[in-house]
Amino acid sequence: MLETFLHDGGALAADLDPDYAQLWRSMGRASRGGKRFRPALVTGAYQALGGHDLALAQHVGDAIELLHTGFVMHDDVIDRDEIRRGELNVSGTFAHRALASGARADKAELLGQTAGILAGDLALVGATRMMALAPTGPETVRRLLDLLERAVQVTAAGELADVRFSLDLGDPTLGEVLTMAEHKTAVYSFELPLQAAAVLAGAPQEISGRLSEVGRMVGIAFQLVDDLLGVFGDEEVTGKSTVTDLREGKVTPLIAYARTTACWATIAHDVGDPHLTAERARHVRDVLESCGARSAIEDLATDYVSTALSVTANLPVPERFRAWIADMTATAVQRAA
Repeated sequence: MLETFLHDGGALAADLDPDYAQLWRSMGRASRGGKRFRPALVTGAYQALGGHDLALAQHVGDAIELLHTGFVMHDDVIDRDEIRRGELNVSGTFAHRALASGARADKAELLGQTAGILAGDLALVGATRMMALAPTGPETVRRLLDLLERAVQVTAAGELADVRFSLDLGDPTLGEVLTMAEHKTAVYSFELPLQAAAVLAGAPQEISGRLSEVGRMVGIAFQLVDDLLGVFGDEEVTGKSTVTDLREGKVTPLIAYARTTACWATIAHDVGDPHLTAERARHVRDVLESCGARSAIEDLATDYVSTALSVTANLPVPERFRAWIADMTATAVQRAA
């Protein structure tokens, strides 16, 4: 369904305007290359809960993946990023094309941001339409749309909080930063796929509700690991810079914890320095380890996983589902996307 959406949209765009056709081509590139673990969550959980209509689960999984694509394109605009997975993203593609044509830098940036916003809008509308056209009964579709709407609302709140924290108007607590991570990532990336799978499989409301909790716990653990990789990971393995988050001064749980320690004063001027050198970044990492921030966040991720597995152990679900959750959880936190 995702490829059909991109093909049909691109075909219509080709009849309207060359730049608009380029927008759809850029969207197509933006939707490729990821791990697509969200559709895998939907189909995996659906089958583990006893569902047999794999095409239906894949349809809903594609809708959630398109939702993710829209969020990513908007997020790149918010962060003023032009690169995604080592390539120019939608905003970067249009900005660089404008520069190459002789446009002023500020005008080229405006075009890039505009393209990113419009592409994200198209993806979000497409995800909603795709969910609404899921080949199942009207009551099931209504429940899916309710889940989708809530995920969008909560994610928007998380994104807004993330940007607010970057204003340096105060020091958010570790709890506040964890809530932001839950809202911005965990709800739509983990809670939504698991709940959608339960709805499609006809699981009781109680199970759907508990899977919401499981999804949040795993999603937060996933984000904690992702934040750790953003500072301590092997760049050749993860493809993530270990300096970018520090230069941007992102208020991650790792940083929120470090701010509560006596060591913070020795690195406060480095975190958020856009010119942070590799040598100073190594110093920051050393301090984050010596003050216990790294181990604290690693332990926290482990605790969230343990809670998720504990909730699952008490659910009246097939044993194969518990095994699937355990395997999925281990995979998710070993290498965050």
